[in-house]
Amino acid sequence: MAERRLGGVLLAVALVAGAAFRLYWALHDDGIYWPDEVYQSLEPAHRLVYGYGLVAWEFIDGARNWALPGLVAGLLGLGRLLGLTDPAGYLGLVKGFFALVGTATAWATWRLARVSGASSLAASAGAALFALASVPLYFAPRAMSENASVLPVVLGLALALAPGASRRTLVVGASLLGLAVLLRLQNGVFCLGLLGVLLARRQWREAGWALAVLSGWALAFGLLDKLTWGRWFHSAIVYLDFNLVQGKAASFGTKPFEFYFRILGRAMPGLSMLVGALALVGLPRARGLAAVTAAFLLLHSLQPHKELRFLVPALPLLAALAGVGLDSALRVLRGFPARATATVGVVAAALLSGASAGALTFRELGQYEHARPKDSAWDDQGAVNRLLEAAGRQDDVCGLKVETVHQAWTGGYSYFHRNVPLYPHNGPPRNSRRYSHVITLAGNEGAGATVARDGPLALVKLPVGACVPDPGYSWRLP
Repeated sequence: MAERRLGGVLLAVALVAGAAFRLYWALHDDGIYWPDEVYQSLEPAHRLVYGYGLVAWEFIDGARNWALPGLVAGLLGLGRLLGLTDPAGYLGLVKGFFALVGTATAWATWRLARVSGASSLAASAGAALFALASVPLYFAPRAMSENASVLPVVLGLALALAPGASRRTLVVGASLLGLAVLLRLQNGVFCLGLLGVLLARRQWREAGWALAVLSGWALAFGLLDKLTWGRWFHSAIVYLDFNLVQGKAASFGTKPFEFYFRILGRAMPGLSMLVGALALVGLPRARGLAAVTAAFLLLHSLQPHKELRFLVPALPLLAALAGVGLDSALRVLRGFPARATATVGVVAAALLSGASAGALTFRELGQYEHARPKDSAWDDQGAVNRLLEAAGRQDDVCGLKVETVHQAWTGGYSYFHRNVPLYPHNGPPRNSRRYSHVITLAGNEGAGATVARDGPLALVKLPVGACVPDPGYSWRLP
C-alpha cells in the first residue's frame, strides 16, 4: 500500500513538473529546430484558416496528407473563435496543446509500463523518464507529426497489448494506432508490430480484429488523399517514392547507423545509459513491446537521412521498458525504504535532466554538428520570428523582406500575420518598392527608420510610400 501511494505521488510530480517544463518552453521559445515544424503544419493550417500562407513542395506535389494541418487548423480555428487572432495568441494555443499532449503521453507511458508487468511504483519512474527527460522536453511544444502521433502510439499499444484485453479495448487501441499512421506514415511500423505480437502470442482472433480495424484506418488514409489530392494513397505513394525509390531525402544530409544511439548518449549521457540498462533488464518480461520498439529503432537507423526528432515516438516506449526493468531490479531489494530510495533516485535523475534542458546545444541534438556545434538549440531564429510578428502589427506594412536568413528557417505567415508579399533574402532589391519593411542586421538600416529591434536584428521601415503591386509574386516556399 505504501509503495502504491508513493507511486501515485511520484507520478503526479512527474506529470505536473513535466507539464510546467513543457508549457514554459512553449511560451518562451520562438525558434525553429527544422522547417517542417512550420511548413508541414502551421503554415498550411494558417492557409486553411486565414486564406494565405507559403506553400512547401510537399503540399504542391502532395507528399503529405492533410491530417496534421487539419488538426492544427482546428486549433487555429478555435483560437479565432476565442479572439486569438494575433500570432502570440494562436501560436501559444498550438504550442500549449502540443505541450499538454506530451504530458498526456507521459501518463500513457505509465499505463504501458503497467500492462507490460511493472508495478505502480516502477511504472511511475518509467513515466518520469519520459515526462522529465531533456530531449522529449525540447521537442514537446513543436507542431510536428512526431509529437502529434506519439500519444495515440503509446496509448494504442497500452490498450492493444494489455493481457486479456477485451475486444472493445483492442479495437480502441488498434484505432489509435491507425490514427497515428494518419498523422505520420512511419507509425505503420507499430501497426505491423502489434499484429506480429498478437500472432506470436497465438491470439488469432485478436489479430484478426486488429487487422480489420487497421484496414479500416488504411481505407480512411486513402480516402483522405482521394478527397484532397485526387488519388487514393497519393501522399503515401509520393512520399515513399521520394524517400525510398529516388532516395532524395539523403540530400538533406546522411548519418551513420549508430547516429541515434550516439546522439542520445551525448544529449542525455547519464539518463540514456540508465534507460538503456533498465530497458535491457526489462526485455525478458516485455518481449512484445521490446520487439516493436527495436524494429522501429532499427528501421530508422538503417535510413541514411536521420534527425533526432524521428525517434520521438520511440522514447516513451523505451521509458516504459525501463519501468519494467526497474520493477525487476526492485524485486531484488529488500524492504520498502530501499525500493523507495532506488525509485526516487531514478525520478531525480530524470528531473535533473529536465532542469538542464535549457543548456542543450545543436551538437548535442545532432543538428548543425559541424557548422554551429556550440549554439544553443533554443530560440534559433527566434529574433526573426518575433520581428515578423512585430511587422504584422504595423498598419503601414504593404510588403516585407527578410534579408538575414533563408525563408525556410523563418516562421512564414504563421508569424507574419498579414496578407501582403513576404520576400526571401534573395528577393527584389530595396529600391524595387515591392515592400515597405525589411528585417535586417542592426546597422544595415540604410535610409530606413528602425521600428523594432530584437538582439542583433532590426525591423526597418523603408522610405517608400505605397508598395508597387507584384503580379508575379509566388506563394511557393523557395
